Amino acid sequence: MTSATPSSERRVSARIGAISESATLAVDAKAKALKAAGRPVIGFGAGEPDFPTPDYIVEAAVEACRDPKFHRYTPAGGLPELKKAIAEKTLRDSGYEVDAAQVLVTNGGKQAIYNAFAAILDPGDEVIVPAPYWTTYPESIRLAGGVPVEVVADETTGYRVSVEQLEAARTERTKVLLFVSPSNPTGAVYSEEDAKAIGEWAAEHGLWVLTDEIYEHLVYGDAKFTSLPVLVPALRDKCIIVNGVAKTYAMTGWRVGWVIGPQDVVKAATNLQSHATSNVSNVAQVAAIAAVSGSLDAVAEMRKAFDRRRQTMVRMLNEIDGVFCPVPEGAFYAYPSVKELLGKEIRGKRPQTSVELAALILDEAEVAVVPGEAFGTPGYLRLSYALGDEDLVEGVSRIQKLLAEAKA
Repeated sequence: MTSATPSSERRVSARIGAISESATLAVDAKAKALKAAGRPVIGFGAGEPDFPTPDYIVEAAVEACRDPKFHRYTPAGGLPELKKAIAEKTLRDSGYEVDAAQVLVTNGGKQAIYNAFAAILDPGDEVIVPAPYWTTYPESIRLAGGVPVEVVADETTGYRVSVEQLEAARTERTKVLLFVSPSNPTGAVYSEEDAKAIGEWAAEHGLWVLTDEIYEHLVYGDAKFTSLPVLVPALRDKCIIVNGVAKTYAMTGWRVGWVIGPQDVVKAATNLQSHATSNVSNVAQVAAIAAVSGSLDAVAEMRKAFDRRRQTMVRMLNEIDGVFCPVPEGAFYAYPSVKELLGKEIRGKRPQTSVELAALILDEAEVAVVPGEAFGTPGYLRLSYALGDEDLVEGVSRIQKLLAEAKA
């Protein structure tokens, strides 16, 4: 048995070396590389709308480029006018009243999540993380010195955890509950009743709650988005909201997110950002002002398309023997169980894991999907339906054809 590499010989620190690559970005990059090499790959990996950023937002950025005042450093915590606009947008969309001083503008939602955890976690603090989870959450927790504690929900509950499960995971080291609705990767949306019960449980035990509201405007059917601190006002002093323009306004590449929370925590997170990155690109911030201050008509149009694609994808996936896909109520992902297909023979191979099945689908059907291992739950696949209707139907049809060959 070989011993661990001494720290004096280690080229990369143990802390950074332990971080895994973003699985979703890795799948997307591989799909794009194969397409560039001439293979007709269809990618269901990336979590980004296939729509362009609305014109009025782009025009605001063009004007900002021409204004010399945006060619210089600005406050690390964000343009004052953007922080004010975010506070106003939060009241408009969620009914949650906050002051601009409670807002930190970040380089996308990922920095918002890391900054928030870094501001409140001490080494060894535990964070309850419902699984399936987005790949970045546990890595951000670990980087901030915390310990992610997974609570797993499966397709039988629509991927929603219960208060009883959360209570069973709580220990004397539990400091934070992560709450995400609508969810990436499952599309699960908690009812107002269930969300309130979870919020009241967290408040009763004095826990912090970090709630990611990035998909707030992407809900379908009878599902409804509700902001946790609005449902449970007792959480207000221990609740941190992260959000951004990426999904609502088709602005994934603009990299503007934000943190909303108690002023002392936001100030601490701002201090961290002042050393890590300083201010977010001024041009992107001006574009974000136009986005959050403007109409929601563009997202309404996107939502119609996503809803149509959602129904098509779920129907087609559920037509495959051995696949079960609950109907997602939000975001733009389907998360089917493929556990019944594992171990079966498909074109001379017997994939034992969803990682192996995803690799087989890419090699044989030229379709890129993300395996459930990336989200803490082996035996599942994540498919984004944020792509054109024709590609969606073609891609799922290829998967149908391939998996129809599965035999014991």
